Amino acid sequence: MIGARVVDALRARGDEVTVLSRSAPGAVRWDPTSEPVPPEALTGRDGVVHLLGENVAQRWTKSARRRIRESRELGTRNLVEGISRLSEGDRPKALVSMSAIGYYGARGDERVDESEPPGDDFLAEVVKAWEAEAGKATELGVRVAIPRTGVVLASDGGARAKMLPPFKLGVGGPVAGGRQYVPWVHLDDVVGALLFLLDHGDGAYNVTAPEPVTNKELSKALGRALKRPAVFPVPAFAVRALYGEMALVVTTGVRAVPSRLADAGYSFARPDLDDALRAAVG
Repeated sequence: MIGARVVDALRARGDEVTVLSRSAPGAVRWDPTSEPVPPEALTGRDGVVHLLGENVAQRWTKSARRRIRESRELGTRNLVEGISRLSEGDRPKALVSMSAIGYYGARGDERVDESEPPGDDFLAEVVKAWEAEAGKATELGVRVAIPRTGVVLASDGGARAKMLPPFKLGVGGPVAGGRQYVPWVHLDDVVGALLFLLDHGDGAYNVTAPEPVTNKELSKALGRALKRPAVFPVPAFAVRALYGEMALVVTTGVRAVPSRLADAGYSFARPDLDDALRAAVG
């Protein structure tokens, strides 16, 4: 969902792009959990955008937990190892390594910027390990930016794909009481922020809209976008029955704000929730 849009945006501004993938047509083949990235694919590249990661939105079985962690931790380690095998003059100057708002854990109503410490749940531990592997590239003279991305609204996937069906049937509504905050962001701003950080970023950045909303507010806005009611609540036990422990991602929240991104001068393309949802639902 994100990678194809990033490639299009890079090419649109005149960049030459090399794609690394296990399966994408025309890409350099790379299995990130089994071997270092082929150094020749990175030779002379100015920067790398690293988006690898097993889908978190699934029941966290023992095997799923392993895939979620290894795809991020081991995959990023193998990327940095490939960079280390290049001569200093051939190494990329910048690495933008995707991360997630899950770094902070459940934080209730407090506004959370990049200065806050990490959480201690499963997802927070995964994200800490993920970011630590990316950070090792700084020892190679590479500038590293870490975008901690929120809940992505897009017309072809992301949170919209899971939220839309019940709302279209007229039975959508807030989840688990709806008081938990949702750090949403439109795909246009994920792509925009990734390119911005490729050129300027250093360290961690929350990639979320300027104002997070509660799950109840998000549900009402989606109902407005679809011209459907948003009055049928989904109880927490139903989400837990479907997703098990992963339900914590949905039933708890974090009121993350993009302080560093705003201070760096990034201009949001879709800061308004109603506009972002209209774009996401077409």
